[in-house]
Amino acid sequence: MSDANSIVVPLEGLKPLNPRPGLFEYVQQLWVRRFFIIAEARSKALRSTRDYRLWKLWLIVNPILGVIFYGFLFGVLFRTSRGVENFVGYLFLGMIFMQMMTGLFSAGSGLIRDSRAMIQAFAFPRAALVFSQTLRAAIDNLLPALVAIVLAFLTQWGKPPTWTTLLVIPLYIMIHLFGCGLMFLTARITAELPDTKALVGITTQAWFFLSGVMFSLDRFDHVSFIQSIMFHNPGYVFLTAIRNTTIYGTVPDLQEWGIMLVWTLGTLLVGFLFFWRAEQKYVRLA
Repeated sequence: MSDANSIVVPLEGLKPLNPRPGLFEYVQQLWVRRFFIIAEARSKALRSTRDYRLWKLWLIVNPILGVIFYGFLFGVLFRTSRGVENFVGYLFLGMIFMQMMTGLFSAGSGLIRDSRAMIQAFAFPRAALVFSQTLRAAIDNLLPALVAIVLAFLTQWGKPPTWTTLLVIPLYIMIHLFGCGLMFLTARITAELPDTKALVGITTQAWFFLSGVMFSLDRFDHVSFIQSIMFHNPGYVFLTAIRNTTIYGTVPDLQEWGIMLVWTLGTLLVGFLFFWRAEQKYVRLA
């Protein structure tokens, strides 16, 4: 029996409370908020070691200690240094630049829930959080990148840098744009399926060890299928380009630049669109 006082509201006049804006409008909103993105990134940059008395020193010491540990483990105990020219420099560049990519990938994990207060208090395009986090990482990674390059050249004393080292600049930008695309993917996936956060750490470690950070992929000549997969790993592609342009003084060919450009722009575009399609859900998921 129906209630005589009930009111039936026609569905035709109802609109969603937080509708997803169109793609062009969404991009416009992000552009309008570009100063906020930059300001937030700068305010949070270089915070990872601020609680330490010698926090600036630890920005340099941390990556060096990591290289010493993995260098001893793989270079000495597992003897992966055989056949690798300037293995220490190879390891410095591989460790630090790969940590940039895995760090960006991991940064998206739980980003929506961690930003709950801001998401629920203000109306803004949530992609701004990812762009801000990426810019913050780009600022944080400048000093470790410089340290890696300087130490890599010091380990091959007598062979100074060439003009090809300047190509690290566009490669550095491409790595962070590629990582931004990865962050978009992990940000949405972990927001909708929180249990996937447990898989991010495992995936990150697997990617790290399968990207030729501590060894040359030539060691897998006898397993051509696995070697082919690893050669197409974007982490390996970027690390090879970084090493070639610095300590080995060679320029990636057009095919290599094309592959890196496809990985960079493709991952960024797919990740951005994937994230934008769930824009209306983030208030509820936070």
